Amino acid sequence: MANKRDYYEVLGVDKNATADEIKKAYRKKAKEFHPDLHPGDKEAEEHFKEVNEANEVLSDPDKRARYDQFGFNDPMQGGNPFGGMDFNGMGGMGDILDQIFGGFGGMGGMGGMGSRRSNAPTRGNDLQYSMKISFEEAADGCEKSFDFYRNEVCDVCHGNGAKPGTKPGTCPTCKGQGQIRSSGGWMTTVRTCPTCGGSGKVITDKCTSCGGSGRVRKRRTAKVRVPAGIENDQTLVLEGQGEPGRNGGPNGDLFVTVSVRPHKLFRRDGYNLLLDFPISFTQAALGAEVDVPTLHGSVKYRIPEGTQNDTEFRIKGQGVQILHSSGKGDLIVRVRVEVPRKLSEKQKELLRQFEGTTTGREYEGRKSFLDKLKEAFS
Repeated sequence: MANKRDYYEVLGVDKNATADEIKKAYRKKAKEFHPDLHPGDKEAEEHFKEVNEANEVLSDPDKRARYDQFGFNDPMQGGNPFGGMDFNGMGGMGDILDQIFGGFGGMGGMGGMGSRRSNAPTRGNDLQYSMKISFEEAADGCEKSFDFYRNEVCDVCHGNGAKPGTKPGTCPTCKGQGQIRSSGGWMTTVRTCPTCGGSGKVITDKCTSCGGSGRVRKRRTAKVRVPAGIENDQTLVLEGQGEPGRNGGPNGDLFVTVSVRPHKLFRRDGYNLLLDFPISFTQAALGAEVDVPTLHGSVKYRIPEGTQNDTEFRIKGQGVQILHSSGKGDLIVRVRVEVPRKLSEKQKELLRQFEGTTTGREYEGRKSFLDKLKEAFS
């Protein structure tokens, strides 16, 4: 990106944003442009670097103060106090990714570009859960409990992976750093230690409960409040309900994706409900008071005389509750006029008598068609 954008604009925050707001905005933007979500996308990769550069400045009080005063023309740094940032000093780009994502959805760092420091706090993995609810539960909201599994700290070894009474030793290959650095000219590469896998430690006597991983799989129960008006495939976030972090890092989140079962009568169009409602041609011709079903019982509705097939009527406030609001959509009733089948001879004769008394003016559509037909061939 040739033109450098304002750092506050990059993160999408106000210039008076707090440190916590900047941190949250950074995490959101970094996830959005993560290279693992956009393989081969150079533009996303550039955005990702831009977001990291903005965060490096705005998360540091001194750098932020200088940036607020001088922008990109800090005289103390030859006009660009931020152009010489060394991400290797942070443990490599992979270290940045691991701190941002903490294993989000199983994603690791940008393979080979670096690895997390063995003692750096790492956020726990986010988890996914799919939940099915009824059409009515989605419309009215509900509270649901469910069981899920997550990896937690082993109670036997307390997370160090070693057999009780023993301790992990320092990795002889990386000397406890978890990384191996190698320099070639102007470039320094950082890779995960192949011996300890980045932990900086080796375990001789492994814990029999967790097999040396320091984590065991446990079943947990969570509660989620499904808001009224939620739509199919929307996702709710239970913050901190994901897997525990490492080295004091925060827990990940639990993402609950809601699947709504279809209804036998109603279809949904935004917050409106659609209903096909059958009536007899006698009701359509003469008009009638009918009981129209809703999600909460039935309501009386007067079908006007002369109602045509596919005519739609709107019943206010009988739709789905608008998300995070007390308002509701409407119920849109489409009338389907049924033509009777298997008539008795008496019924047929009565219909013939009726047809014989008509003048044509009773049928607006047919009259209009005949007029157009006459006009076309005159």
